[in-house]
Amino acid sequence: MNKIIASNFKTNHTRASTREYVTLLNEAMIEMNYRAPVYLFPPATALDRFETKADIRVGAQNAYPTVKGSFTGEIGLQQLEEFKIDHILIGHSERRHIMGESQELIAKKFAWFKERDFTIFYCIGEPLEVREAGEEAVRRYLVEQLEGIDTSYDKLIMAYEPVWAIGTGKTATPELIEKTHAEIKRLTDRPLLYGGSVKPANIAEIMAVPGCDGALIGTASWEVESMVSMLEIVKDS
Repeated sequence: MNKIIASNFKTNHTRASTREYVTLLNEAMIEMNYRAPVYLFPPATALDRFETKADIRVGAQNAYPTVKGSFTGEIGLQQLEEFKIDHILIGHSERRHIMGESQELIAKKFAWFKERDFTIFYCIGEPLEVREAGEEAVRRYLVEQLEGIDTSYDKLIMAYEPVWAIGTGKTATPELIEKTHAEIKRLTDRPLLYGGSVKPANIAEIMAVPGCDGALIGTASWEVESMVSMLEIVKDS
């Protein structure tokens, strides 16, 4: 049971439903004797302090590299410290491709939160047109997403999430995951998760892929019952 399991709520759940989710997840993890940590990334409005007996760690989906200041719509370290948040997602494809975050800004965030000893879940992954251009194009694209990133940082957890598989129901084959993870592991020795339409029906197969150290899960983790079923599969695998 050494796999790293994390849930990205994206723009789902409220403060009330997140608290209910954590309560039910805590009870289930205790009942199944699940001892490994589980990471949750709820929306900013649902960040809070949760007292749990199970090892549930809450992080931020995004933050601006500042303590506080005039950055409308952003949250900074002051807001995270209120809830003792020291985990963060950086580089997620939705922030790259939908919100337009540049590699320069992503690297700036990484360096800033690294200096403050955060555990950083750093996401990389290629869109469909790059995948269809061939393996060399994919390799170059992933390397570019590591520009300015300290890949030896001891609190770094990598996540490979092919953009074409996020929320689409399409999952990369085990062979593709293994090959791509092997390429990434030539660049960093940090734990490497897979993300992209992970669900109860395929999580066992994905976790069995050599070089896959866990999963960063989206849609299938938003219902606590589904999340619990995946933890049960991971625990017994």
